[in-house]
Amino acid sequence: MTSIDAHQHFWSLSRGDYFWMSPNQKAIYRDVLPSELKPIIDRHGIVGTVLVQAAPSIEETEYMLGIADATPWVKGVVGWIDFEQPSHLKHLERFARHPKFRGVRPMIQDIADVDWMLRSDIDWAYRTIVDLDLRFDALGFPRHLSNFLKLFHRHSDMKIVVDHCMKPQIRDRAFGPWAKGIAAIAAETGAYVKLSGLATEANSGWTIDDLRPYVKHVIDCFGPERVMWGSDWPVLDLNGNYDSWHETASALIDGDAAKNAIMGETARRFYRLD
Repeated sequence: MTSIDAHQHFWSLSRGDYFWMSPNQKAIYRDVLPSELKPIIDRHGIVGTVLVQAAPSIEETEYMLGIADATPWVKGVVGWIDFEQPSHLKHLERFARHPKFRGVRPMIQDIADVDWMLRSDIDWAYRTIVDLDLRFDALGFPRHLSNFLKLFHRHSDMKIVVDHCMKPQIRDRAFGPWAKGIAAIAAETGAYVKLSGLATEANSGWTIDDLRPYVKHVIDCFGPERVMWGSDWPVLDLNGNYDSWHETASALIDGDAAKNAIMGETARRFYRLD
């Protein structure tokens, strides 16, 4: 089995563009570099990762591509451009020429306007993603599900993956509306989903049984061939750790074929990590 971590981060605090992070988040408020992650992925037999943006800046994407150049096991990079600036077309075209650049992720979860993703003035970015054969990482909360469904219908030719199962609020046991919305995306579109971020949305001291219904629902709706596992490390460290989440996810996937897909093959195929 080829094991891939489809969602992880690195950052250097001195860069100064991680606006969402604060010293109060002691578990993650530090420089996070490949030397820290390498022994962890080795322990789990993970041969490659997808490095995902954590700051809304062109400079951070350039920083990540530099890391990817120097780190053979970073197989792909998902970066950022400003969808509100058509001039950023030149950056997207430039990034697309990098052999490890795979797609973009606007930080929609942090945008106050829930309808932002549907604005006509940012439509150019979606069309360019398609034209350049890139991927779109959809980052949001359950309140965004209906608009994401509209967006995915509007751009049915765009290759899409839903990050973190769209962050169901597990700590509040808010299953029903999320489950309905994520099932609609699975049934009506060709989107993929990342089995990641669930521990962060659970109560402290979560157990496998707390996460079980959410994992089962996602796999049942999308099928293993459209589900990819990601650690969301080091954000994961806010309410868990790499070992416990990897063990939990593996235990919740039934069958060798499903495990092979979710723990590696789906990400390899979706992100073209060959």
